[in-house]
Amino acid sequence: MDTEIKLKGDRIIEQIPSVNDKALRINLNENIYGTFAEIGAGQETVRHFFRAGGSSNTIAKAMSAYDKDFSDAVYGIEEDGRYVTESRLKKMLSHEVNLIEQRLSREKHPNKMFFSYANTVATIDFAKQFKGHGWVGISYQIEPDEDYNEIMLHIRFKETDVRLQQETLGILGVNLIYGAFYKYNDPKRLLRYLYDHLDKDQLEIDTINFSGPRFADVDNRLMSLQLVKNGMTDAVMFNPDGKNILPAAILYKKNILAFRGSFRPVTKVNMDMYEKSLKMFLNENKVEKENTLVVFEITLSNLRSDGEIDERDFMDRAELLCSLGQTVMISNFQEYYKVVEYFSNYTKARMGLAMGVNNLVDIFDEKYYRHLSGGILEAFGKLFYRDMKVFLYPMIGEDGEIITSENLKVHPRMKELYKFFKFNGKVVDIDDYDAAILDVFSREVLNMINNGKPGWEIMLPAGIAEIIKEHQLFGFEPNKVLKEVN
Repeated sequence: MDTEIKLKGDRIIEQIPSVNDKALRINLNENIYGTFAEIGAGQETVRHFFRAGGSSNTIAKAMSAYDKDFSDAVYGIEEDGRYVTESRLKKMLSHEVNLIEQRLSREKHPNKMFFSYANTVATIDFAKQFKGHGWVGISYQIEPDEDYNEIMLHIRFKETDVRLQQETLGILGVNLIYGAFYKYNDPKRLLRYLYDHLDKDQLEIDTINFSGPRFADVDNRLMSLQLVKNGMTDAVMFNPDGKNILPAAILYKKNILAFRGSFRPVTKVNMDMYEKSLKMFLNENKVEKENTLVVFEITLSNLRSDGEIDERDFMDRAELLCSLGQTVMISNFQEYYKVVEYFSNYTKARMGLAMGVNNLVDIFDEKYYRHLSGGILEAFGKLFYRDMKVFLYPMIGEDGEIITSENLKVHPRMKELYKFFKFNGKVVDIDDYDAAILDVFSREVLNMINNGKPGWEIMLPAGIAEIIKEHQLFGFEPNKVLKEVN
């Protein structure tokens, strides 16, 4: 009998178990059994299970191979000599799972669901210049006879105290293990539960991957999208194969040329801007092709439809960009200077932004910088970082005139500021553009696709129309087109 009083107007509040209660619930389940391997920040996760009570039901082994020689002897040598890597975490999980299977007899433990939790972490350095980061993961079973599921994530510490970082890591570890066993049926909620008893000012999760039989239907690109949507990170990236990639790994010391757009769908204009600006960027001083990365950025606001993110629409765009061999970034950066600021965390090499005239005019609008104490001047100091350049793609004006950096109009108060950046070569025109396609706009192509109007195919790069039709992207319906033709 429920004796709790509920009043009219009460809201249901989800009761979040304490860290101790989570550890205790796992400990009291005699079928959950496994190992803990933690390197770099103490044994903070397993500590919670020891303190909760009943840990002998859960912990088969807890270890921490701090010394590099010991670690190499156990898990093998890393070719690049680095230890806080995804590769290291995979080796740790694989090794520990194999040991469990070798040393624990299934005849003796027929109902056990084995798991291995591991982390490899670097906390803040003594000089407090690098806040630290790490890889955290779990390999586990939901049924004794099934293959192992795996959840792996990369974290970046935001706190500036080693002890606080250790405590944060311990809580995250408990949340991950608890979520893996009790929230695996809803990966989106599992993501949010990783922050139980934690604040986003303590920790950033910028990469996550799910695999295994329980996550066979999970698209990790959508999980990346959730990280940005939930405010767990500012940006996520995935490669042309559609795989999540760690931003730090791919951006490190690279020359970066970035494009922002809706790409809904990607058009000939997008690709002309890409090809011509890349050609110019590669002619810049100290820019070598083999050390240059092109990034196609889609902002969170560009993914929203009526205030909500349309996941199908997101996947449609991702499929097309990946089919063109592009690296994609999803971000919550409204202003361009934040993109440059983000890239500058990982590289000191050259940077470029390719954009249309209308985007550059928006950049010179003061209303976007009222939240900054230094206003537009502060923003531009961050935007035109070092040798950053804007490669400007022209547009056709209302009177049919082609607008370039020479004749675009900004607010009268911004004229001299614009002239300064133009004179100093920070804004350069893309000259060899294809004038025949300047009247192609993504929104018009999308409208034609939605309404079954013929002729949109010629506005897209080679092969893109075929992909849209084959996979029925962006609301394409073959029957609707046939009706129009007939």
